[in-house]
Amino acid sequence: MITTEMLTGRSTEHLAPLSGNHRLQPAAVVAFLAMQQAAQVAGFDLQPASTFRDFARQLAIWNGKFCGERPVFDKGGQPIDVTLLSTAERCETILHWSALPGASCHHWGSDLDVYDPSLLPEGQKLQLEPWEYEQGGNFHPLDQWLTAHMAEFGFYRPFSTAGNGVAVEPWHLSYRPLARKAEHLLTPARLLLAWQNQKVAGAEWLERHLPSIFSRFIRREEKD
Repeated sequence: MITTEMLTGRSTEHLAPLSGNHRLQPAAVVAFLAMQQAAQVAGFDLQPASTFRDFARQLAIWNGKFCGERPVFDKGGQPIDVTLLSTAERCETILHWSALPGASCHHWGSDLDVYDPSLLPEGQKLQLEPWEYEQGGNFHPLDQWLTAHMAEFGFYRPFSTAGNGVAVEPWHLSYRPLARKAEHLLTPARLLLAWQNQKVAGAEWLERHLPSIFSRFIRREEKD
């Protein structure tokens, strides 16, 4: 059973090594390695770009963006100065691209970002932006293969459309058997528990609007 600490990125007891510093839950590791092997047969070098991310890391990302110390973009992907926005506008702008600390599905050990380093042109760095996976993008062939085969290994894309307020992330895969359970276990009360004694920027406004935030930015619509 996954605990509140595991759900909110404050424990690593649910994780197993994948490769390098990357970690997932054991069942997700097995599933990803099987998919990785199948991708290799198809000519792709499927690799994780990001797997488990702990609470402290997500908190640093959130607070850095809220305070204007990290880049923030509008829905069109253009840089924006969040210090000119109200607290409400600031939070909603950041939520389009980044999860709240404690609410990131990267805490669960079921989700990861993927790419193929062999498809990157020499000298070009991974951006994790939609254009890289679209027609004409570096990873479009990999994107097509994943669309056709990822379900065979239990994976799906939770952010395939922007309808729930979150930006489209074609690189983000979830291992369905674990992710769906974790999503239903995460509640506003559990998130607030994780925030105790933590300095979450904008917390006063966020706490007042958590039910709406869960509906718009945290509850994920699965697209098969």
